[in-house]
Amino acid sequence: MKINLKYIVFTGLFLGMIGCQNDFIDLDPPAQYTDAVYFKNPSDFKAYTLSLYGSLQGWSFGNWDTNSDLSANANSNGYDIGHGTIGSAGIDWGGWYGTIRSSNILLDKATEYDSSKGDIRQFVGEAYFFRAYSYFGLLKTFGGVPLITTVLTTDSPELYGSRNSRYEVFAQILKDLDKAIANLPNEQTLASADKGRISKGAAMALKAQAELYEATWEKYVGQGPDGDGITEGAGTAGYDPANAAIYLADAWAICEEIMADSAYELWNKNADTKMTNLSSWYLFNLEDSGSNPGGYDKSTNKEFILYSVYDYLLKQSRINITWTSWQLYPSRKFVDMAVCTDGLPADKSPLFQGYHTADGEFKNRDLRLLNYLYASTTAPSSVGLAYGVLGYSGYGNSKYAVYGFGDRRKDNTESANWPIIRLAEVYLTYAEALYELNGSITDAQLNASINKLRARAGVAPLTNALVSANSLDMKEEIRRERCVELYREGKRFDDLKRWGILEASLNPSRLGRVVGNASYTTPFKDASGNATSSYQPNTYVYGEEQVQTAKGMLECVVIDSKLNHSVAPKHYLFPISQYQMGINNKLLQNPGY
Repeated sequence: MKINLKYIVFTGLFLGMIGCQNDFIDLDPPAQYTDAVYFKNPSDFKAYTLSLYGSLQGWSFGNWDTNSDLSANANSNGYDIGHGTIGSAGIDWGGWYGTIRSSNILLDKATEYDSSKGDIRQFVGEAYFFRAYSYFGLLKTFGGVPLITTVLTTDSPELYGSRNSRYEVFAQILKDLDKAIANLPNEQTLASADKGRISKGAAMALKAQAELYEATWEKYVGQGPDGDGITEGAGTAGYDPANAAIYLADAWAICEEIMADSAYELWNKNADTKMTNLSSWYLFNLEDSGSNPGGYDKSTNKEFILYSVYDYLLKQSRINITWTSWQLYPSRKFVDMAVCTDGLPADKSPLFQGYHTADGEFKNRDLRLLNYLYASTTAPSSVGLAYGVLGYSGYGNSKYAVYGFGDRRKDNTESANWPIIRLAEVYLTYAEALYELNGSITDAQLNASINKLRARAGVAPLTNALVSANSLDMKEEIRRERCVELYREGKRFDDLKRWGILEASLNPSRLGRVVGNASYTTPFKDASGNATSSYQPNTYVYGEEQVQTAKGMLECVVIDSKLNHSVAPKHYLFPISQYQMGINNKLLQNPGY
């Protein structure tokens, strides 16, 4: 595992000092100190942690689940996993290990620290959090990886060590998160200038997310991707079949504690008539009071628990969020996932209006469908954000596009905070963990979690009676809620993997709108919103495909053909980089590569 670690051994401390000085907008950047004079005061530890925050997920098109089953896009982001073209050369893991080394340095220096100089528990907690965060990223990508929990030198034997199993890695993740939780402050005690720093609630939310991930992975994927640890993979050392239930029970309990914390609440401004039921759109472009008609700014947002901080003056996104958002194409599958206002899927609901008109399928539907696809009314007329216009699939995306684009905000200047874990996900984790653990969930538990999301979405509650009367599957309805609520938030590929349905979900064609046939025509609209027959079959190279829709078998336009997809069981994990394996011959490749 000499990877970039030898490089990191020499440069880790220095980069930790300077790597992300501007990432935390509220703090002054530290000077470039040496190891001999650093880590003497709490302010030194606080300044050092800035390097760790640079590892948090932030604004990146790679986090938008493009090329998943919910996206008809066939662009470069996510293409490898979405189409099963992951190359055997693998991807580098040096960034994760760089953060791990920086965390180890701080933890090592904390053991030598003179506590009479002041309290450093918060910064120790942050180091444990970021080490766990990095190992969780490695686990989801590669499975088992080498565990490094001390500061290495160029002579350390760990540089050439073998991989630990995923079960050993996960046990370390839980240990680190428990230490983080014990040391970190509550959200309420963070000063306004420190908002965005890791709180106890953020560490708890990550632990619940990780436990749900690992429990469902062990339940639905199993040990196949582990290999034997002798000829391939990282092996199964430390596996205990009893752990999945333990993780689910703990995730449930953690979520219940977060849900009871007054520091967090759903951002629901739908009662404000100026917001026109668009809370689920404005939430994701929330900046200053000019970012929505209601005048709400970031200080009103208590839904984001773990997030990356951005600021229009000090740290803009520097990517063209709005135009890219408009040009992402939702798939037929995502549109079908959203329920009608009676709480029923479109194929079960008498409220569903069908496809004979351009906007028929959007009537009486979940507000999240309308917020995520058609919320923006501020696009230039050339974009044409009318139903069924924007997007090659016949659907237009608006999630993340800003209010007042072109006047108030331009490309690359959008500066909303990026959500990594928000309260909505905690509600979903709570419900899923409960159901996976017990095989059931009560209406009271649904009301305490998922039904809060459905209320904001303007749809009827999910109940056991609704499921029973309409021959639905509660587990699938809980997963449906997760799919719709967390659309394009970087969760979908991980969900498909841990549920063991990666191949079944990604190998079918990505479809767009129903285009019907001679007896079932579907009008489109032009850029001005006028009805038109602008659909030109010869512009779609993959033609049409007859599929099951909410109104039976109908022709849909094919955006990305199943002929392009070859997702296989090996793709649940990425391959170990050939470069790393060339340096360290004790690293074994994952099965199938």
